[in-house]
Amino acid sequence: MKCLKNAALALALAAGGCVAPVGPVEVTRFHAADVAMLGKGTIAVEPAAGMDGASIEWRTYQAAVQQQLALLGYAAPQGTSAQVAELRLSRMTIEPRAGSGPVSVGVGGSTGSWGSGVGVGIGINLTPRSAQQVQTTMAVTIRDRASKAALWEGRAVFTVRATSPMADTALAAPKLAAALFKDFPGLSGETIVVK
Repeated sequence: MKCLKNAALALALAAGGCVAPVGPVEVTRFHAADVAMLGKGTIAVEPAAGMDGASIEWRTYQAAVQQQLALLGYAAPQGTSAQVAELRLSRMTIEPRAGSGPVSVGVGGSTGSWGSGVGVGIGINLTPRSAQQVQTTMAVTIRDRASKAALWEGRAVFTVRATSPMADTALAAPKLAAALFKDFPGLSGETIVVK
């Protein structure tokens, strides 16, 4: 009986992975000409102006960004950090665009030397209606804490169906953070798509 439960759970997880479309992440980054200060020293991830650093959603993204910064060589501060990563989040729902109705009727007529005629045509639109989508944008600005100078800025945008498991913060945060810091610091001003 236990084997059957485990097999059913494994099958459900495998099937769930098949129905969760994973959209690409669009990433744009800018950095100062001198990148020598990036990827070393201490850094703290803090909320950007207007962000609620106490929210569960923000803290989930903070943990994902901290993990990526550690992989780049940054150390967690024991006190005040030398650099600060200001984290900003936004999520919006994209409604499907209203199109034409599912049924259209056309009437036509003609007259000529061979006779006249009238025709009626009915068209049925079988295209499925677009699903609601969720777009998440994560932006990070790395600053020198003492001078407040921006050393690096990046933005990652991710759009998925609202019903996709990837619309969930816990799944989206690591994907966005990994895409944002891929090949850090990146080419300044370039927009890439990370799949």
